[in-house]
Amino acid sequence: MTPQKVLFIDTAHPVLTEELTRMGYQCDYFENYSRNDYLRIIGQYFGIIIRGKIKLDAEMLTAARQLKFIGRVGAGMENIDVAYAESMDIACLNAPEGNRDAVGEHAVGMLLMLMNRLRIADREVRQGVWLREENRGTEIKGKTVAIIGYGNMGGAFARVLKGFGANVIAYDKYKSNYSDDFVSESDMQTIFDEADIVSLHLPLTPETLFLVDANYLKKFRKNIYLINTARGRNVKTADLVKQMKAGKVLGAALDVLEYEKLSFEALDQQSLPEDFTWLIRSDQVVLSPHIAGWTHESNYKLAKTIVDKVRQLFGEKAN
Repeated sequence: MTPQKVLFIDTAHPVLTEELTRMGYQCDYFENYSRNDYLRIIGQYFGIIIRGKIKLDAEMLTAARQLKFIGRVGAGMENIDVAYAESMDIACLNAPEGNRDAVGEHAVGMLLMLMNRLRIADREVRQGVWLREENRGTEIKGKTVAIIGYGNMGGAFARVLKGFGANVIAYDKYKSNYSDDFVSESDMQTIFDEADIVSLHLPLTPETLFLVDANYLKKFRKNIYLINTARGRNVKTADLVKQMKAGKVLGAALDVLEYEKLSFEALDQQSLPEDFTWLIRSDQVVLSPHIAGWTHESNYKLAKTIVDKVRQLFGEKAN
């Protein structure tokens, strides 16, 4: 019997190919294919593995006549028309369990770097400059940390914060009764009133697109630190820069930027405005290239999570 086939549009940890092959699937990967190439062959495939190279929109999914699952090796699903896929009985699988710990650790690392001026102090010492008073840090202990979105990533961030002695509160529009040993459920007004540090852990949807704009930031009673390890376009960069210049935002830790390409593999060099220049020059900003969930360990765990979910849906044998 001819094995059912899985199309890898993006690369993943080898365990994903190895385990799917062992389960009876034929795994295909075509490194140099474009969208039109995939559109031509997608009708042959039972499953698709993807990160962010192309959009799986209605046109692509309509052509996928045999498709039964999409495995997104990551958390965000914005490059997949999930509603349309599910209307065609295509299972949409993602793997936030695989990189949540990495995101939680990275967010805290960026916050420590920002509040303790570590990037600045490191640079100065390397240049023979020894400034102690100027590089006094600010402690997390005793601060109110607000988590916006309490899913896998928000929960992992709260767990990493446990030992710092912070007051951790969270708001999630679509969840309730989630207070636990790490976080207290809150409403947005309380967050606006009490937060010292705000960390975003949101998907990118029409209602979260540029959620954090000037109006949003001005609602905070205190001057805040902002962390974004979610999606770049959750934050309107121009408004963030204005509020940093005004002193409302004391510092920003940004693993993601509004100007990223769809695949997150590069910045869109055609759309980098003056605000980006300000960010990269500011000592109030810590930046990283969308790597919060991109550890050696999460690379394996993301792939293994997809394997486990495919196995749970379709069993051990594909042919």
